[in-house]
Amino acid sequence: SPQNQNASAEEESKRKAAEDEMRRDMMATILDSAARERLSRIALVSPERSRQVETIIMRMAQSGQLRGRVSEQQLIDLLDQMEDARSKTTAKTTIVYQRRRDFDDDD
Repeated sequence: SPQNQNASAEEESKRKAAEDEMRRDMMATILDSAARERLSRIALVSPERSRQVETIIMRMAQSGQLRGRVSEQQLIDLLDQMEDARSKTTAKTTIVYQRRRDFDDDD
């Protein structure tokens, strides 16, 4: 029934909200204020990228790789490493743009 679907969607969004809050709380304890500010600016431009960074930082924290709070410089270094890794994988692929032809083009 549609009611059950609504209930599960509501559960899902509650779970997601709780997860986001936990993630934010963790970031608040892991990152220093400058790093947190930079991450929030990144989130404005690229939410996906900021989530990737958060995930990496959380994994590092959970596996005990972090000593003390993450500074803005450490965050920048991490972002640079991510960029390097990404550019190595995407450097090989090239995007070819094709202009879409409309039906009334004279060809």
